Amino acid sequence: MRLNPQRLLPPEHRCYYLYGEDQDALFEAGEQLLAAGDSAAVRLRVDISELARIEEASRNRGLFGPSICYAMVRNAQSANPKQSDHLIRMIGSVAAENRLIICAPGIEWRKALHKKLQVEKSLPQCEFSVPDTASFTRWLEGEIDRAGLQLAPETLPWLGERLRGMRQAARQLIERLVCYENGQRELLSLDVVGELLGERAPGALEEWCHAVAMRQGQALGMTRRLIEETQVAEVQMISWLGTRLQQLLMYCWYQSRHERNPLQAAKVFGEARTKVTEEARCWRAAELTAAIRRVADAELLIKGASLEEKPVVIERLVLDLVAPQRLRV
Repeated sequence: MRLNPQRLLPPEHRCYYLYGEDQDALFEAGEQLLAAGDSAAVRLRVDISELARIEEASRNRGLFGPSICYAMVRNAQSANPKQSDHLIRMIGSVAAENRLIICAPGIEWRKALHKKLQVEKSLPQCEFSVPDTASFTRWLEGEIDRAGLQLAPETLPWLGERLRGMRQAARQLIERLVCYENGQRELLSLDVVGELLGERAPGALEEWCHAVAMRQGQALGMTRRLIEETQVAEVQMISWLGTRLQQLLMYCWYQSRHERNPLQAAKVFGEARTKVTEEARCWRAAELTAAIRRVADAELLIKGASLEEKPVVIERLVLDLVAPQRLRV
């Protein structure tokens, strides 16, 4: 029995199987299923090696009669064959008043337990796939609205890109924004939100990425200012630039296939949507491929594969990308 993630509540079944790659959303749903129902119920969160605790709590009759037991297995994806058989037997013996929630984040589709659970026709199942940027941004917008925050227009798409799939990190950021804003109903800029997220000067980084993507000579001077004056971390610069070049490559690929909307197909969001089309005219496909390899090499050097100073590594990378005939194609 397949269930939609948005329709799990209120609980109507005694067992649930939750699986998929979106770990934050999966555990959030599991906690909601665990919390719903009888306030006097015993609630357990157990590992796959602790199934006996669930059976013991379910059999406990208590001083005033049987106690209701709601239990969540947090890591069914780690089950060995013996534990898998034990779990499957338990599914068929859950009493009507009890609830068993089986969570298997990231479980491989080839795993025997997953296949056995999927063929259990009476077992309600719900898959949590990693959301695309657009759907996650819509969810994030709802959370921000509920918190009463006002963000600059370019900030929400940027956050959707940076935090995609990370609900817990998004909620922690919203808490920090609420504390910072302190009920003043002020419009929060991209730079403010970026600082609170832990990324310095996102506006300046976006301008720098655009200059490099346009292969402009001024990008070298902008590199020095970002490092020396704004004190942006070199690893953050590498991350931004690598993402931009990947977007450019995917945009060019979809464009070559005459995709109706190559920007959307390449998952280009935020401020980059207004710039990638122009930037793509500055590159041949072979150059973009070589540029991405060059960024990957520089990232290794930045992360400790070289004794060379990090600012020098970044400056040479930018020079190779913007200067004619320096990329090895």
